[in-house]
Amino acid sequence: MQLIDTHTHLDFPDFDDDRNEVLAQARTLGVERLVVLGVEHGNWQRLWDQVQQHEGLYAAFGLHPVYLNQHRAEDLQSMQDWLQRLHGHEKLCAIGEFGLDYYLEDLDRDRQQSLFEAQLVLAERFELPVLLHVRRAHAPVIAALKRFRLPRAGIIHAFAGSYEEAREYLKLGFKLGLGGAPTWPQANRLRQVIARLPLDAIVLETDSPDMAPAMHPNRRNSPAHLPDICRELAPLLGVGPEALAAASSRNAMQLFGWQA
Repeated sequence: MQLIDTHTHLDFPDFDDDRNEVLAQARTLGVERLVVLGVEHGNWQRLWDQVQQHEGLYAAFGLHPVYLNQHRAEDLQSMQDWLQRLHGHEKLCAIGEFGLDYYLEDLDRDRQQSLFEAQLVLAERFELPVLLHVRRAHAPVIAALKRFRLPRAGIIHAFAGSYEEAREYLKLGFKLGLGGAPTWPQANRLRQVIARLPLDAIVLETDSPDMAPAMHPNRRNSPAHLPDICRELAPLLGVGPEALAAASSRNAMQLFGWQA
């Protein structure tokens, strides 16, 4: 089984003690490529250093809505400078993680929207896919994406919306990121939505160190858990794990413009 983890935060301090061991374990289990996402200006350099040190790691830079109160006005200019400097580099694959979070009520929605749209502008300018965080905000995200019509679309990370919302994203060329959440038996509604999705809509992810799957409860999540996630989700889609792994990897390779 060959897999791509399309969403991990391997640069987080949670992995400082055993990052190399985690990567080695993941590769032994067939996870050949990993996308590591930036969340705020302070972690971009650390992230970039790490993806350059390891084969199969790729970087995305973003200003995450959960860190809204840490972002400064000049961070957008810094982000543009980073993208300009690294434009065309094989290790730069997307812009993210960014988006809208209406679950956390203390996050100013107008500021979120402004930051969200500013990063969509950068994605349009640099023709990069976007890796989007969307919590209880599918309607405004879909509305914005319909206005921007990005040339390379992207991924809706940890998709947990309705089938109708899934269809809207698919019409816009987006893939839906699936990870630990739908492996839990109580996620009945989400599991029913996934069962109706076509294979070309899906990419697999871990969001490690967060969102541990049901088979690894109350533990730090890891890219090494991706094969278990694949095995759990495959029956929902009526295919075997190898077929789901192949479809997810094919979808990710096309999205990021990677060659086999």
